[in-house]
Amino acid sequence: MRRLHALFLPAICWITAPLGAQIRLPDYTRDVLPNGAVVYLMAKPGLPLVNFRILVRGGTESEPATLAGLSSVTAELLRRGAGQRTADQFSEELDSLGGTFFAGVSDQSTTISAEFLSKDFDQGIGLAADAILHPQFPADEVRKALARRADGLKSIKDNPGALNSYYRNFFFGSGHPYGRIADEASYDRIRREDIVSYHQRLFTGRNLAVIAVGDFDPVKAKARLTSVFGAAPAGAAYAWTADNPPSAANRVLLIDKPDATQTYFIIARPGVRRSTPDRTALLLVNELFGGRFTSMLNEALRINSGLTYGASSSVQMSRLTGALYISTYTKTESTAKAIDMALDILKKLYDQGLTAAQLASAKSYVKGNYPATVQTIDQLAGALAEIELFGLDRNEVDQFMARVDGVTLEQANDVIHRYFKPEALTFVILGNAAKIRGEVAKYGPKVEERSVTQAGWAGM
Repeated sequence: MRRLHALFLPAICWITAPLGAQIRLPDYTRDVLPNGAVVYLMAKPGLPLVNFRILVRGGTESEPATLAGLSSVTAELLRRGAGQRTADQFSEELDSLGGTFFAGVSDQSTTISAEFLSKDFDQGIGLAADAILHPQFPADEVRKALARRADGLKSIKDNPGALNSYYRNFFFGSGHPYGRIADEASYDRIRREDIVSYHQRLFTGRNLAVIAVGDFDPVKAKARLTSVFGAAPAGAAYAWTADNPPSAANRVLLIDKPDATQTYFIIARPGVRRSTPDRTALLLVNELFGGRFTSMLNEALRINSGLTYGASSSVQMSRLTGALYISTYTKTESTAKAIDMALDILKKLYDQGLTAAQLASAKSYVKGNYPATVQTIDQLAGALAEIELFGLDRNEVDQFMARVDGVTLEQANDVIHRYFKPEALTFVILGNAAKIRGEVAKYGPKVEERSVTQAGWAGM
């Protein structure tokens, strides 16, 4: 699970600065090609490397309701035969260049990250572009990918990490883009033609953003990227889904895993969007509540009581309204004690708020860690990707320190009262139901129960 500080500090500046100094992004350019593709260039002389970050707008949000997992399968298959290369030939050429190529999917985009030596700029981006724009999607590779994923669900459900999928489905609901989780049924419905159609619809000029950061000649780089990505069909820009925030509701889901010796749980409330003006104040509050090792939650549940090896809180920062949630685990016999303690800490935060000393500590912590997380070319590329994807500007980085300094105690306590309410909470609990069923019944008007042996995440 991603924590708030990881979302807010996406490694976004190439500079070494003393504590408290203002951080600024290096200069960059942004151009829109005739087909709608956006090209960012940030030249960074020094190490002879270039990092490419290519965004395709849409992500899991753009999947058809009945084909959860389609965007992720499409991303996986990009390099499994591209242009005139087979999957093996693509891997061999990538290895011969000493390059990297990774494609993954988030809530709002497919992101391809590739890195090559500066001298291999032309060949490297040509290889990556073939995968992005000209994948073959061979039928045998499609079958293997879908089979691996369906088989993998069995092992996923035997792992505590499955809690996150149950949580998203239960909290957001299967009708919400963030609640549609790939399962056996959705993988069984996906056909090669669905993948081809999805690629043709989304991987077009008006949905592309191409970012290059590293040691290169800007004039030559722009010409090369324009030639390669400017040739993509313009297509239609993806129409973003309207925001439909999850409801605050007192609900409990118990997932039965009979052989579990520990209980894993998430306690969630509706949160915010990535672009919320409250994001800096929320960052500071969350660091104190559950974002750092010395947070309120971790001190209570781990350091002082020994109920867990780690307790944290997170604020989901996506394009649509996400969630604010607590997550941890404990021994089966201490399930209720750990949940109650987490709720007590939440209520204490809400009732008492922060002191000036606590806020100052959070500011010092965030500002002290910021420069150390903003140094590499792939991190810079990630910063530009966030700026493009969420409609931000360079002030997201350049004014970060000033925004942290500018958060007042009144503002911090205001976001606590608006977002950290100890009421109408959603509980998702995974453990040995026979041993904890009676204990967790007190957290809601009723307990919905599912088993890890049932297909899907909704237990249907």
